[in-house]
Amino acid sequence: MSSKIKVLQVIPKLGYGGAEIGCYDLAHYLPENNCSSYIVTSGGSLLKYVNKKKVTVIRLPVHLKNPILIFLNSLILIFIILFFNISIVHARSRAPAWSCLFATKITRRKFVTTFHGTYNFNSSIKKFYNSVMVRSDLLIAGSNFIFSHISENYSKYLNEQKKFLVIFRGINVDYFDSKKIKENEEKKLILQWNIEKDKKLILLPGRLTSWKGQEIFIEALNLVNRELKQEVFNAVILGDAQGRDVYKKKLFRLVEQHRLNKQVKFVDHCKHMPLAYKISDIVVSSSIEPEAFGRVSVEAQSMEKLIIASNIGGSNETIINDKTGLLFESGKPESLSQKIIEALKLDDTTLKIMGNEGRKNVIKKFNIEKMCFSTYSEYKKLIK
Repeated sequence: MSSKIKVLQVIPKLGYGGAEIGCYDLAHYLPENNCSSYIVTSGGSLLKYVNKKKVTVIRLPVHLKNPILIFLNSLILIFIILFFNISIVHARSRAPAWSCLFATKITRRKFVTTFHGTYNFNSSIKKFYNSVMVRSDLLIAGSNFIFSHISENYSKYLNEQKKFLVIFRGINVDYFDSKKIKENEEKKLILQWNIEKDKKLILLPGRLTSWKGQEIFIEALNLVNRELKQEVFNAVILGDAQGRDVYKKKLFRLVEQHRLNKQVKFVDHCKHMPLAYKISDIVVSSSIEPEAFGRVSVEAQSMEKLIIASNIGGSNETIINDKTGLLFESGKPESLSQKIIEALKLDDTTLKIMGNEGRKNVIKKFNIEKMCFSTYSEYKKLIK
């Protein structure tokens, strides 16, 4: 085998989720460190940005969960591994991980997995299906929360001789940098969203799905109005329904019920998320189920914005409570409303100090360079 490390990452689709962006960033980091980089995926909107001179992309239907296709994909992966002389195969989801497991067993190559979320397991069959993510030579958890989740629920599948560690996900702190945003861009988006800048703007980013807590957020905003007895804020719920039209209508009705129509806007997409953060004063992450990592909390801190988040999952690790953001009791609108009121009453100097501390926190612990370097270092140890 060549001394040059050749890494093949396998992911269902290369979209804009945390796992996908991490895969994309690592794929471009590796060639800069004398590694060959390959991605196997079925497609995705992020593919058009892949530098084909640095990263070899192979299209394969690895997003499908059909057992026959999983087996056929494993045969094709065996060919790819042998043809390109791959050293390490890194799977980032369960269905492709089964194909990778079979392929690496046959080819005797190193197998790496990253456990990105708390996969549901309402039966022993489902838990067995999920267990493929802990059957690798190197198991990476994206946060201490995920590490604990694996230890508690998959202990019988863990092999003490295999390595299991935490490598925090990272974001591009150069991209999420408030100083890179131009004033004319801010004015354009404020005009586009029809925002009144004489009031504080509260942003809730995230796809429209019940576990992201949009209902809790709307209920909390209603309580804020009741307590303050005046409309001192505007809010934007930013995210696509992704086909959940019934849920979206439910949110619209809730806004109407609480007479928040003039204050709350729904925006489906924003191509430049740093800009959305920049024009906001407060960012909220109101998830009612634990976030494995919680990119919103980290991105907001990187943009020097005050973040208010649920006190569950990854947010407990990424936010320093009362220093870089505020944590509220998950699932309780009353708790969220009190934190929003607390944030609205903070003076500009305090907000600036918290924003600065937030960016320092992200640069120190959650930047993409740190994530990529840590993963690359583990690859080298695995080969040795």
